[in-house]
Amino acid sequence: MKTVLIVEDDLINARVFSKILTKRGGLGVKHTENVDEVMKIAQLGEADLILMDVSLSRSVYQGKSVDGIKITQMLKSDPQTANLPVILVTAHAMEGDRENFLRLSGADGYISKPVVDHQQFVDQIIALLPSDDH
Repeated sequence: MKTVLIVEDDLINARVFSKILTKRGGLGVKHTENVDEVMKIAQLGEADLILMDVSLSRSVYQGKSVDGIKITQMLKSDPQTANLPVILVTAHAMEGDRENFLRLSGADGYISKPVVDHQQFVDQIIALLPSDDH
């Protein structure tokens, strides 16, 4: 079973995502907004994909405040975690944000909140999951 790590500081959102992914997608789910945990889970290969909230209000790494863009940059710049797919999730979707966020972070995909079409949400995640035949 594939596992999605949800990095999200809003527990309600995290719960909604978890439910959609487990019920519709048949996926395993982990949730944390602790950046050290995120890095550890990524480095240990315990997640197949990360759903990364862009605006993490409380996340701190090595004493600095970090957002989802910064965490994604850290993951993508580490050879050990560079191939782990990251999908950014944000409620602040303005025209042009998507391209900007993707370019800045090196993320593999982008989903805006609120998630209205649950099936499309699941399909988008499953499409980026690494398949087992690699």
